[in-house]
Amino acid sequence: MEDSKLPLSLRNNLLDLFGQIEREFENLYIENIELRREIDSLNERLTGDGQTIEGGDPTKGALKTKASHSTSQLSQKLKTTYKASTSKIVSSFKATTGSRALCQLLKEYVGHRDGIWDLSVTRTQPVVLGTASADHSALLWSIETGKCLLRYAGHAGSVNSIKFHPTEQMALTASGDQTAHIWRYMVQLPAPQPTPDVSAPCDDDQDSSDREEGEVDGEGPCEVPTVRVATATLKSHQGVVIAADWLVGGRQVVTASWDRAANLYEVETSELVHTLTGHDQELTHCCTHPTQRLVVTSSRDTTFRLWDFRDPSIHSVNVFQGHTDTVTSAVFTVGDNVVSGSDDRTVKVWDLKNMRSPIATIRTDSAVNRISVSANQRIIALPHDNRQVRLFDMSGVRLARLPRSNRMGHRRMVCCSAWNEENQSCNLFTCGFDRQAIGWNINIPALLQEK
Repeated sequence: MEDSKLPLSLRNNLLDLFGQIEREFENLYIENIELRREIDSLNERLTGDGQTIEGGDPTKGALKTKASHSTSQLSQKLKTTYKASTSKIVSSFKATTGSRALCQLLKEYVGHRDGIWDLSVTRTQPVVLGTASADHSALLWSIETGKCLLRYAGHAGSVNSIKFHPTEQMALTASGDQTAHIWRYMVQLPAPQPTPDVSAPCDDDQDSSDREEGEVDGEGPCEVPTVRVATATLKSHQGVVIAADWLVGGRQVVTASWDRAANLYEVETSELVHTLTGHDQELTHCCTHPTQRLVVTSSRDTTFRLWDFRDPSIHSVNVFQGHTDTVTSAVFTVGDNVVSGSDDRTVKVWDLKNMRSPIATIRTDSAVNRISVSANQRIIALPHDNRQVRLFDMSGVRLARLPRSNRMGHRRMVCCSAWNEENQSCNLFTCGFDRQAIGWNINIPALLQEK
């Protein structure tokens, strides 16, 4: 079995079932030996008394009833065991065979020289993918071709976050150099190329064997236009800026830092408007509401905080203690929900109108990194430390798992996910420590039908 191509979970399941069958046969074998001894003993006594059992056949007559009963028991046990075994095996394959059309590899985006922390999709035309990397750069990519279109090289440290302006061709990046930068970009999309059909199932029983560790195939992007100077530099933090986002309208931005504070800035003047303090430990993420002046910040102090700027004269804050370990991210949905993920291996869905307790809790087998929620279908994508990416609905029901095998998927920790929805189909993008971003086409109608 060492050279078996079966997934480990399925192989262990089969071994357990075969072990149960073996134990049943062992018990029946012992029972049969004892029965034969009794038959031999009884036959010897009858022979000594000068009697035989229906022509000397010890399996007939009075003993036939006991033998038949034993045979019936054996038959019933075998039927029960076989039925249980086959039902478990069939159920384990059912989702795999029925999920062929759920996920399709769209493109791999290879070119960074270090792990990718964050990614985002532009909200204006042309639609491109942006990635933020520990190699001190941010790259813009053609989604269809996988070609690198532009490099931003203005930071002196790891680029930890990238977000695009809601209406203009501007990007906001946060960095380990204790600053956040706003920079403009202009890109021209190349002609699209045909995409090979590499569809694969989305399920936990998919082969999850690992490719050999090492650098990603490819030599990085060839020479591309490079932006080196920011339009605005935001530099009021005293520690690593781990994340940043645009407030609704794009006239203000919020940044989150390891100095335990979040800052609110005016974009036009780069002026610091508010410093949001209260977290006891380093911040890990920040997110803004898509339609209201609300900000949520998450922290290593196991809490996330909701900041309300809707009333200019009142800046209220609410603290939520729903996790037992670092809250790695908390994001708004298009509706009135907040979804929080944590190193405690849980994801919780909250109702903004009643945040006393979560309305759904998702328990996983690995720490959860920067999550994202699709705007139209409200599907939660969970990137994990164990290289898995799982999809759930807002009620906590698991929908699918992205393929992770020798042919596709991430080879190291998955750091972030981001959605790009178009009509009935939508794309999900993921990035990780293996220095690559991956685009997936998710068949939403088929996914929801499988549920």
